Amino acid sequence: MKVVAKYSFNDGDNAVSARYPQLLEEVISVIGRVDSAACKTKVSKEKTMRERQLYAPIALNKEFKAHFHPLGWGPRKEPCDYAFEGKLPGYREPKPTHGAFREMDFVKQNLGVEVQFGKYSFMVYNVCAKMTIFRNLGHIDTGIEIVPVKTFVEEMSTGVSYFEQFVWDLKHRGVSNIDVPVLILGIDA
Repeated sequence: MKVVAKYSFNDGDNAVSARYPQLLEEVISVIGRVDSAACKTKVSKEKTMRERQLYAPIALNKEFKAHFHPLGWGPRKEPCDYAFEGKLPGYREPKPTHGAFREMDFVKQNLGVEVQFGKYSFMVYNVCAKMTIFRNLGHIDTGIEIVPVKTFVEEMSTGVSYFEQFVWDLKHRGVSNIDVPVLILGIDA
C-alpha cells in the first residue's frame, strides 16, 4: 500500500514530524509493507456488486497489526467506569458493565495511531474524541489516523468512509482548543 494524500489537522503534520520523525518513518514503512492484494478476499453479496472480489477490512487490519507489532507498537486499552452523578428520579440502574474499555489501535512513546476502514462516524470519533481522551489520560500527545482514499473504498463494501469526505468535514468543523494534533494519511492499494 502507499500514502497518496495527507491532511494536517490542528498542525498535526508539523507536530508528528517534529516530535516523532523516526516513528513517522516507521508508520510510512508499515503502510508500504501491507499487502493489499492478499486482502482482496471478500466476495460481495450486495446487489450493486454481486460476486465481485473486494478488499476485506478485517484482513487489512490484521495486516497492519502483523507489521506494527514487531516494531513495538501495541494497542492501549483504558478501562471504563460508567458510574456518574446526576441520576434523576426514574433512572433505572443498569447491570454492572464488566470489562468495558476504550482502545487505541497502536501506541508507541506518546504517538497514537488509528487505522480505520469503517464508517464515517468512527473516523470522526477517533480524531475528535478518542485521541483527546487518550491525551487527557496521558497516553498520547499526537496522533496519526490512517484511512482509505475514495478510489480504494470503491473496491470495498458500501458504507466505508474515505479520506476526502473526512477531510471536508474536519475543515468545516474547525479546530477546538481541546483537539490533539493529528496527521491524517490517505492510503491506496
